[in-house]
Amino acid sequence: MGHFYLPGRGLGGEAGGRVGPAQLRGPAVSSSSPGVPGWGEAGTIAEATVRVTWTKGLCLSPGQDSQSGGHIGPVGKPAPGDQIMWASWWFWPLVAICTADQFRDQAVQIMQDTPAIDGHNDLPWQLLKSFNNQLLDTRANLSSLAHTHTNIPKLKAGFVGGQFWSAYTPCDTQNKDAVKRTLEQIDVIHRMCQLYPETFVCVTNSTGIRQAFQEGKVASLVGVEGGHSIDSSLAVLRALYQLGMRYLTLTHSCNTPWADNWLVDTGTDTAQSQGLSSFGQSVIKEMNRLGVLIDLAHVSVATMKAALQLSKAPVIFSHSSAYQLCQHRRNVPDDVLQLVKQTGSLVMVNFYNDYVSCKAEANLSQVADHLDHIKAVAGAGAVGFGGDFDGVSRLPSGLEDVSKYPDLVAELLRRKWTEAEVRGALADNLLRVFEEVEQVSNHTQAPGEEVIPLTQLEPSCRTQYGYSKSSGKHLQPGALLASLVPLLLCQGLL
Repeated sequence: MGHFYLPGRGLGGEAGGRVGPAQLRGPAVSSSSPGVPGWGEAGTIAEATVRVTWTKGLCLSPGQDSQSGGHIGPVGKPAPGDQIMWASWWFWPLVAICTADQFRDQAVQIMQDTPAIDGHNDLPWQLLKSFNNQLLDTRANLSSLAHTHTNIPKLKAGFVGGQFWSAYTPCDTQNKDAVKRTLEQIDVIHRMCQLYPETFVCVTNSTGIRQAFQEGKVASLVGVEGGHSIDSSLAVLRALYQLGMRYLTLTHSCNTPWADNWLVDTGTDTAQSQGLSSFGQSVIKEMNRLGVLIDLAHVSVATMKAALQLSKAPVIFSHSSAYQLCQHRRNVPDDVLQLVKQTGSLVMVNFYNDYVSCKAEANLSQVADHLDHIKAVAGAGAVGFGGDFDGVSRLPSGLEDVSKYPDLVAELLRRKWTEAEVRGALADNLLRVFEEVEQVSNHTQAPGEEVIPLTQLEPSCRTQYGYSKSSGKHLQPGALLASLVPLLLCQGLL
């Protein structure tokens, strides 16, 4: 059995410590460090004893004394300067701490070269709720922003090098001002890059991400969360692409007129499109043509399968976990994970407790379980991180904010993930998928011109230009009145 080494503060205020092999049923020897429970007591108990040499170093090589260069003596014969104490109650926790420290050091070393790309962060939503997107408000300073999971120091501590910022607008904006609200959230992401150019750089492709890595900046991308943001219009989809949108989540927690959301699988919502309608299929094709990542977080299982089978490029789940481990309908079932494997797609694991443990409480190890499961079913290339920071109310212990990513990576290393697998989960898997989406895109192909039938749209607050042969500037009086009825209803004038 080798010796174990403990970083941190030791006895008498010195830093570091070395824990030797256990001795069974030996006499307790008085320690010179008072105040530690159980130390300095005489007698014999059926517990293990350990030798400890406290040093100013961190974890040393097995058996080596950092001060003298010598080694621990044989069992029962401490080397000079050693202290014997009863310690079984703290021995294994110290071993775990030291071992974890070694893995964390390795994690940091890896992340210096391959920082994390996170699939989903709702900081822009917090900026809207708290400051109405007024970034010049001193309280909104991202270098000192309080009460959020994300700020600039936390991002740096977490080695986050790429971030899909969520341009999110709630479902109650559907058929109202969803497009306006989405534009405002894209705008605040751009202004984050403008106000903090030393930290953020807005990018729109995989090459931009790699360049940001080299510059030590956070590659900032726009992910639009919820298909209602395009208001059932391929033209709006294209306009959002021009503004930098690089993934679209097909639904949020509501159906769109062309795709079903996850609540259909709970029985809370009624399926309207049986996955994807004909227009929904046109949305998939246009996203492929443009080079927009198709995001299947929040959609029904039928929608997942329809999109995976139709898309010519791999898709992502920007913030979803494994249904097998937590049977929440926001998670991805194993039969879908098989399709993920077949299509080279990606599941970026969500950290929300309710999707990790299906309980109010969860921990970092349980998040690693989801990563393990997806890796086992879909392959190591199918795994990524999609923390959902600042979009959820409960996070696992050990993953309280974006600074904790190295701890999760350390846990994967402890679980025997190879360095290549870890780098894949951090960034390489997402970059591969993104590059394949870019390769499939074809801007020389004519844009899609499919129009959703008017009957599939809610009439409230909508004009009907383009849907009627008589539409235009010179409507007959009766047609004009008919076209004004929905607007008058919206204003409460009828």
